[in-house]
Amino acid sequence: MGRILALDYGQKRTGIAITDELRLIASGLTTVRTEELISFLTKYLKEENVDELVIGEPRQMNNDPSESEAFIGPFIKKLTEHFPHIPIKRQDERFTSKMAFQSMIDGGLKKKQRKNKALVDEISATIILQDYLKNL
Repeated sequence: MGRILALDYGQKRTGIAITDELRLIASGLTTVRTEELISFLTKYLKEENVDELVIGEPRQMNNDPSESEAFIGPFIKKLTEHFPHIPIKRQDERFTSKMAFQSMIDGGLKKKQRKNKALVDEISATIILQDYLKNL
């Protein structure tokens, strides 16, 4: 059984999280500049056994898609072209950034460390993946 990789897609950078081989634990992997994401994934997917991708689905409180969905749709199409053998699933990502920030506070990170947006994105991807695993 392969791992599940999750993305918290953003226009500037994308947070990435991955499961263990048993798909029990979600862990932050890294954050990459979005323009380098396909290149990163190409290399990573050659080295690791990943058989499912999960991408955060931003929604507004009324359940309508958020404005950032306009950027995610074309990206998913590009992903499908590059990795046609890997299924792509979506996971509601409402409040993940706030939850990530709160987990940084709860974890005792100093104010300067909490300003690290790349870390927030990585933690957000981890939360997206944890939520996805709960629903399996």
